[in-house]
Amino acid sequence: MSFSINGKTAIVTGAANGVGLSIARHFAEQGANVVCADIDEAKLIEEFGRNPENSDDSNGDDSNIRIYAGDLRTKLTITNLIAAAVDAFDQVDILVNASRQVIASDPLDMKDKTVELLLDQNLMTALRLSQAVAKRFIAQGDSLPEDSDEQLGTIINLSSIASTRTQPGLMAFSIAAAALEQATRALAVALAPNRIRVNAVSFGSVMSASLRDTLREDPDLRGMIVDGTPLGRIAGASELAETVRFLASDGAGFMTGQVLTVDGGRCLVDVVGAPVH
Repeated sequence: MSFSINGKTAIVTGAANGVGLSIARHFAEQGANVVCADIDEAKLIEEFGRNPENSDDSNGDDSNIRIYAGDLRTKLTITNLIAAAVDAFDQVDILVNASRQVIASDPLDMKDKTVELLLDQNLMTALRLSQAVAKRFIAQGDSLPEDSDEQLGTIINLSSIASTRTQPGLMAFSIAAAALEQATRALAVALAPNRIRVNAVSFGSVMSASLRDTLREDPDLRGMIVDGTPLGRIAGASELAETVRFLASDGAGFMTGQVLTVDGGRCLVDVVGAPVH
């Protein structure tokens, strides 16, 4: 059983920051060709340098990395992103939908549009890109022998334990996370006849740059997170990246429609703190 992604080509969205950035770097270190997509071009350039064909100031050691900046909520950007990946590396094998927003809102404010915003950003963007990339997977498979059972591609969505455990202020984010997990299952069934796998990772607190900033503003939050996590710590972003790599590899070749929970056991704990009768 191999967990290698060496030589495969991956598109990773949300790659300028946080977990998406960690996944993109990890994939590149593991020998994959990686197209790092994000709306924040300045941050992409800061983290990865410019594309080799566009500038002389890029890191020559990162020849297996390309960056693509654009708003993935638009159809044209999605089309151009896939075209850029194919132009650079000839094909696409893996899609990681890591782009997402977390926005607090008032669940009783009828004028609040956060639910619509996060459904568009966290669900529909991933769904539209998955559909477009799946079509590319299928087109690539046309060159294979008719009796081939080779996997055509794999899609991994990043979700959150907020899909099942939430707070009033995170209602919109929770709704979008739950919808993304159901979309993962539905796509897995729809694309299985095309030998395309679709899975998701639902995670708890991960030590990203944004969480570090939050902990600096609210030092007591660290203790609350640790106390609510049976393993007694906050996960490193690299741990999540390794889980995503597993799902992208042939080692997970018979897994589809699954939502792997990576939360240190947090979902196992009753937040009431005492047995409920």
